[in-house]
Amino acid sequence: MMLASAAAVVGVALVFQYLGGTTEAGAEATPKQDPRVQPASASSMPKHQPPQHDVMALVNGQDIHRRQLAQSCIERYGKEVLESLVNKQLIQHHCSKRGISISRQEIETEVDRMAKRFDLGREQWLELLQNERGIGPQEYKRDILWPTIALRKLAAKDLEVSAEELDREYETLYGPSVRTRILVVADAARAEQLRRQLVANSDDFARIAMNESIDAGSASIGGLIQPIRLHVGDPTVERAAFSLRPGEISSVLPIGDQFALLKCEGIHPPRDVPMEAVKQELSEKIREGKLREVASQLFAQLQNAATIQNIYNDPRLRKKMPGVVALVNGDKITLAELGKEALLRHGEEVLSMEIAHKLLEQSLRKAGANVSQSDLDAEIGHAAQLAGIVDNAGQPDIPKWIKTTTEEQEVSYEIYVRDSVWPSAALKKLTGESVQVTADDLQKGYEANYGERVRCRAIVLGNMKRAQDVWRKARDNPSMDYFGDLAEEYSVEPTSKALRGEVPPIRRHGGQPQLENVAYQMQPGEISGITQVGDKLVILKCEGRTDSNEIEFEAVREILLQDIYEKKLRIAMAQRYQEIRRNAKIDNYLAGTSQSPSKPRPAKPARVGSSPRNDSAVRPASATR
Repeated sequence: MMLASAAAVVGVALVFQYLGGTTEAGAEATPKQDPRVQPASASSMPKHQPPQHDVMALVNGQDIHRRQLAQSCIERYGKEVLESLVNKQLIQHHCSKRGISISRQEIETEVDRMAKRFDLGREQWLELLQNERGIGPQEYKRDILWPTIALRKLAAKDLEVSAEELDREYETLYGPSVRTRILVVADAARAEQLRRQLVANSDDFARIAMNESIDAGSASIGGLIQPIRLHVGDPTVERAAFSLRPGEISSVLPIGDQFALLKCEGIHPPRDVPMEAVKQELSEKIREGKLREVASQLFAQLQNAATIQNIYNDPRLRKKMPGVVALVNGDKITLAELGKEALLRHGEEVLSMEIAHKLLEQSLRKAGANVSQSDLDAEIGHAAQLAGIVDNAGQPDIPKWIKTTTEEQEVSYEIYVRDSVWPSAALKKLTGESVQVTADDLQKGYEANYGERVRCRAIVLGNMKRAQDVWRKARDNPSMDYFGDLAEEYSVEPTSKALRGEVPPIRRHGGQPQLENVAYQMQPGEISGITQVGDKLVILKCEGRTDSNEIEFEAVREILLQDIYEKKLRIAMAQRYQEIRRNAKIDNYLAGTSQSPSKPRPAKPARVGSSPRNDSAVRPASATR
């Protein structure tokens, strides 16, 4: 919860970042800058600089140069970075006009305030941001706190919190909530038909939701959704939920072009938390929400009032003004500035991709292989086929796929091919014909996809002492409702906690062998022992089993064969890349890391049904950013 809250706080500034640019706190003042303005760069914040050597990395003795890396960063993120540089100048100019200054002490005080808000020491808070959000201390101060403080000052009068807003937020967080199941269909007549059926027998709601609801996320757990609170979502749904008594079925609710039914499973009473104890926290939360809207409006105004010329995207202007990428109210933003900023923000990520590319190039040369244009075309066609983008004849619709994936990833065709298609094709070349699908693989795939499943409730716990206490309570009171009460009170996993232990039915060969072995030995009503899964402890209570799908093995054999082969191939490709990387000599001067070839380790056998863990720098052609 703390991390989620921290993410929300950081998110306020990231809205500013995307709309208004991550203001570089170390920027030199422009000639027009008001001397009263003290940007964090000039007087109050250490200016972060990437290492200044020209070689960014050595990969088995081959170098990746600074210019090459900067160009790669611009190719991938130039548009995004340029927009933020433009907006950075706009916000600094606006601060100057308003006589707004931000001192070093204000930024340091804000660090302390945020740490205190989450009951952490200053260093713990900064470490948390670094480890969990990938945001270093200088980046946090320069790109998040400075713009947040600036925006707060610029919009002070728009961030006032009224008593009515406080009451609404308090009611949302601490007021009553309704435990609910939902069933969603596309046809109003069908919704009315199901409603009549459910009014007659509301106990069938979970079963019918699983079979009929087009909302797959809730259907898989019998229609259960997070408890409905006030002032959060669709007012029509909220009114309907809060008008129900336990066991009642709502009228048909139009939601967009769909139709929903709700069933009330119970009502959580308001929490006994005094308003005065949380008033400051609620006020800050409301102000943060307002900041998002204010940021959008402010930058729309600034951009409308400014004279901006984008040289970068205009070949004719580029010839007239070489080395310039934009003019903002007559002030130049140079290509060198763009490259420097792109390298600062995205250098480590892009360098990781360039290192991966270099490793694969070297491995192909060593194997006497190469990736041809026909290999690239085949890989793109395969990705389109997997995504179901085909023409009327069932063949891959490559132009449509390219248009779809480049728009979704917001990249050019060239970058899509370089970052996704080429690495995937290269690894297939290097993996060769080593992937085979066995009869055992097919049988396990059939059981996983079409066999019976165990319906359970689960309580997830973080330490053995608490797990033993909860297990004893569950054993002493064997009712399913009480198990749900225990899950709601003690489970450390948010979804099972909110849904009173309800989890998707457990299937065979689904990637959690410990839980599967336990679940398939249980009878309805039985409670399991304490099972360790990773660093968590799980207690199950069996509710029964689903029926097997009446589908003959031979009818789905080819589908299973293709699916399992694809999964095993991706696993083999990922393992091959890890082997290549493990046996490489890599000096990454930007990240400050170095590695030497390690002793080869035997590869683990591919586990059917699980997803390959591709290195983040090697994306398959079908992947999205």
